[in-house]
Amino acid sequence: MQQKIVLIGGPGTGKSSILREFIKRGYECMPEISREVTLKAQKEGIDQLFLEQPLLFSQMLLEGREQQYLDAEKSDAEIIFFDRGIPDVHAYMNYLGSEYPPIYEEKSNKYIYTKVFMCAPWKKIYKSDNERYETFEQAVKIDTFLKDAYKEIGYEIIDVPFGTVKERCDFILHSL
Repeated sequence: MQQKIVLIGGPGTGKSSILREFIKRGYECMPEISREVTLKAQKEGIDQLFLEQPLLFSQMLLEGREQQYLDAEKSDAEIIFFDRGIPDVHAYMNYLGSEYPPIYEEKSNKYIYTKVFMCAPWKKIYKSDNERYETFEQAVKIDTFLKDAYKEIGYEIIDVPFGTVKERCDFILHSL
């Protein structure tokens, strides 16, 4: 049976670095797509789509993450790692205090991951940039909304300890 492993956590917690290491180790991985959506919007003249049109941004993320899940279903890989999952979408909408259609939570309950690993906010590695505009304090708050969204669905969240990327990957693999 295929294992779908999702890495969650606020922005700048090391998820993408962990995913890059898993790719180096030969695992199939589904990358974070929010940067792609943000960059596409910027090319179309919308500087911060997430802030200016959060529902449109979230709809695009939901569609993209659902497609990643469906693509994983077609894969022969025994383990597939995801940089964020479908429930992240409504968690962020909750963080913003924005209303969203019930389909967001319905899809979160429909597409189930095998295990959820949480990368906690870590000030030592946090950096903001053109696509990651949140402050560290906002990242900590987002982290809480992510935990709540996954726990409401019934996931047990496994906390990934701080350490080198290699140590964090080894921890995840030993926890499968």
